[in-house]
Amino acid sequence: MRITNEQELLQAVKEDRWMMEILTAVRTLGLPDCWVCAGFVRSKVWDIQHGFSSRTPLADVDVIYYDPADRREETEKHLEARLREIDGTTPWSVKNQARMHTVNGLAPYTSSTDGMAHFPETATALGLALTAEEDLLLSAPHGIQDVIHLVVRPSPHFLAAPKLQSVYGQRVAKKNWPAVWPQLQIVPPSGD
Repeated sequence: MRITNEQELLQAVKEDRWMMEILTAVRTLGLPDCWVCAGFVRSKVWDIQHGFSSRTPLADVDVIYYDPADRREETEKHLEARLREIDGTTPWSVKNQARMHTVNGLAPYTSSTDGMAHFPETATALGLALTAEEDLLLSAPHGIQDVIHLVVRPSPHFLAAPKLQSVYGQRVAKKNWPAVWPQLQIVPPSGD
């Protein structure tokens, strides 16, 4: 089975008990504009596209939210501790997108999706959320074509800034994703 569209991606997540447990745990925090994102979504798709029968381990599970009223990093650490109380086996990483723009010296983000749009790769700029009504939502500011077609390319923001092109190149080299998912096509930092 291969994922060819958003509905199939969402269905694959709904059928993954572990992913749904993660989304349920995160929902208990009641955070504004909250998503479980990046490798949590991307790796699921890449595993399916490669026909893997077991999950590729994640270095962490990225949780993002948007709260301009409280930009303290210690709040994020407190939220990580709360998630560890629910699930102590998951390596949680919680980041408020209302403060993350400072990492690359950018203008403030307007939402969590805006923060995702500024992630280094289009295939990583993906987030999932579970509503109180049990609806599964997908945020994909650059669409899902790259992730389902196994293409790693810089996001438009990283492509437009020469300084960030080198950050993208270093990140892709360090991650060495093709060692795990050999069918990936890596687009160079210049976008050529």
